[in-house]
Amino acid sequence: MSALANGVTVRHSLRPEKEPATKRAPRFSIKVRIEPDGRIVQLDGRDAWAMCELVRAGERGCTPIDNPAPRWSAYTFKIRKAGFVVETVHEAHDGPFAGTHARYVLRTPVTVIDSGAAE
Repeated sequence: MSALANGVTVRHSLRPEKEPATKRAPRFSIKVRIEPDGRIVQLDGRDAWAMCELVRAGERGCTPIDNPAPRWSAYTFKIRKAGFVVETVHEAHDGPFAGTHARYVLRTPVTVIDSGAAE
């Protein structure tokens, strides 16, 4: 606390000062060619990661159980919006929390041109 000349007491904020912005790590990126038309599409961040997982999985596809990630449905939504066909297969599962889960399968043939950290 500080007392001003006029007798008013000022409380100092206990909030720490903002630290200077640090340089962010490069985002993950993937560039793929849609076959057979040859259109090239680049995806970044988690959408790029999801595309890599879908390509790697092939016909087997990906589930949030086998490929843990917070928002598979959002990633596939954005991938579809970019022009790819991703099939959603609903599968039943047993156990104490029986129900269904999604398996996502990339149906658009693609060739990976480049993948890794973006600049």
